[in-house]
Amino acid sequence: MQTAALIVTGLVALLHVYFLVLEMFLWTKPYGRRVFKLTEEKAQATKALAANQGLYNGFLAAGLAWGLSLGADGYAIRLFFLGCVIIAGIFGAATVGRKILYVQALPAALAVALGCAA
Repeated sequence: MQTAALIVTGLVALLHVYFLVLEMFLWTKPYGRRVFKLTEEKAQATKALAANQGLYNGFLAAGLAWGLSLGADGYAIRLFFLGCVIIAGIFGAATVGRKILYVQALPAALAVALGCAA
């Protein structure tokens, strides 16, 4: 179970790197606008807010990578950052759209469950 927990945690970290790229660099590009269903005008108007969100996602990814790099000693760090991801996913689902619960919070919750079962 420990290996599965580490793999899922790594995938959650990679997801947040992807979110960083989407929000910081692709927000106003056709792909980013398509992903977030934005008009060009709305994307331009919210570009700075999206970049800020992307930076926070990068911090989550960095924290998870830090915890992973410590192996067994990084369990508490991984748990903390996975908890942050879960809370952010729940808040996003409540304020933006239910899909965030499944894309962000659910994988992190799975990583926590696997880690606790190990």
